[in-house]
Amino acid sequence: MSESTRIRALAAAGLLHPNPEAVVASLFTGGSGFFLGSDKVQVKYEMLRAHLLDGLPVSEAAAAHGYSRAAFYLVAAAFDQSGMAGLIDERRGRRGPVKLRPEIVEFIHADTGSGAQIAEQVADRFGVRLHRRTVERVRRR
Repeated sequence: MSESTRIRALAAAGLLHPNPEAVVASLFTGGSGFFLGSDKVQVKYEMLRAHLLDGLPVSEAAAAHGYSRAAFYLVAAAFDQSGMAGLIDERRGRRGPVKLRPEIVEFIHADTGSGAQIAEQVADRFGVRLHRRTVERVRRR
């Protein structure tokens, strides 16, 4: 696979290193073709390996791979918790289901109580806890 094809695939998957020119570790500057500074997951893995196996201090390993010391610790914690999957950034966007389903919005518009009262009724009826301000915002729409 050519480098440009690999970079396009990484970009499509959201796996491009945010600052590939900052990756100055010898593995990535040696021109072997296998190590690519634009490959965020590979760079993170090699950063951890450089510290854990090669004995580089955290600050040096992080800097050589284009990351801060604080970012190193976040990467290390994610790797400890989830293994290789931890090296892939979390997906952006909502983490769970949207609370305001159409039937809840309809219920809020149909009721005439206060925001706090309606929020309590929604919790009882639908099992969804809403803040009174959320209810009030929905009613203004």
